[in-house]
Amino acid sequence: MNYHITHCTLYDYAAPVSVSHHVARLEPLVTATQSREKFSLQIFPEPTLRKERTDYFGNRLCFFAIQEIHTKLEIITHSRVTVQPRRQTQNESTATWESVAEMFCDPVSPEVVEPYQFVFDSPQLRASQELSDYARESFGKDTPLLAGARELTRRIFTDFKFDPKATTVATPLEEVWEKRRGVCQDFAHLGIACLRSLGLPARYVSGYLRTRPPEGRPRLVGVDASHAWFSVFSPGMGWIDFDPTNNVQTAEDHITVAYGRDFGDVSPVAGILTGGGKHEVKVSVDVEPLD
Repeated sequence: MNYHITHCTLYDYAAPVSVSHHVARLEPLVTATQSREKFSLQIFPEPTLRKERTDYFGNRLCFFAIQEIHTKLEIITHSRVTVQPRRQTQNESTATWESVAEMFCDPVSPEVVEPYQFVFDSPQLRASQELSDYARESFGKDTPLLAGARELTRRIFTDFKFDPKATTVATPLEEVWEKRRGVCQDFAHLGIACLRSLGLPARYVSGYLRTRPPEGRPRLVGVDASHAWFSVFSPGMGWIDFDPTNNVQTAEDHITVAYGRDFGDVSPVAGILTGGGKHEVKVSVDVEPLD
C-alpha cells in the first residue's frame, strides 16, 4: 500500500517567544516491511540553525533553533511511504513465554543483547507485581508468547475505555490503571509495562493509522491521527507489533515513524523556549492512500 502523509503541527503562543530550541521525530522509518520514497519538513518561521541525525534507536531527528521573536510555530511534513503486508504469524506455534523470559535472565547470549535493553524499567514505565498479575491472566503456563500477547491486547481493549479527555501526555501509568481509561499512548504503555513485568522485552512504537470512512461516505482530509502501539520480541521472528487501542496486530494501515523505550523517546515534537506563556497546539494528519 502506498501513502502520501501530511502532518501539520501549529503552536499558537499567548505571548511572544524570543528564542526556542526543538527536536522533531516525524520522518517515517525504513523497515523490513516499510520503505520511504520521499520526505520533506518545513518550519515556519525559518530556523536559524537546523541539523539532522539518527538517534540511538535508529529514528531520524531534526534539531532546530529559532532565534527571532515569534508568536506561532508551524511544522509541516510530507511523506511518501510504501507499506508491505506483514508476515502472517501463527501465534499458537511460537515459543512459550516462559522460555522466552528465561532467555533474558542474566547473562544473556549475544543474539539477544539488542532486545535485552527493552526488558528494564524506563523513565515513564515501571514493572510491578500488580501489572504482572494482570498480565498472567493472558500468559498462563506454557502459553505461546504471541498468543499471550494477542490475548493481552484483547483484554486491554476490553477492560480500558478510549477517552481523549481522561489523560494528557504527562499522565502517569498508575493513573491510567486506576481510571481504566486513556488513549493510544496509555494503552501502549500499559501493554509494555505488563510484558516487562513478566521479564519480556517490549518497546513503544509511534506512527500513523489510516482511518477508513464508513461505507458510502467520502474520506475526510486531515482527520487521520498520530498513533501508538507496542512491540514484543519473539526469538526467530523479531519484533511483532500489537495495537491494543484497536485490538489488532498491525497491518498495512499502520505506518511506523519511531520506536523507543516509552513515549519520551519518540515524542513527535519537543523543545524548550523563552517566553510564550500559555499556548495552544493544533495537529492535523492526513494519510492518503495512493493505490
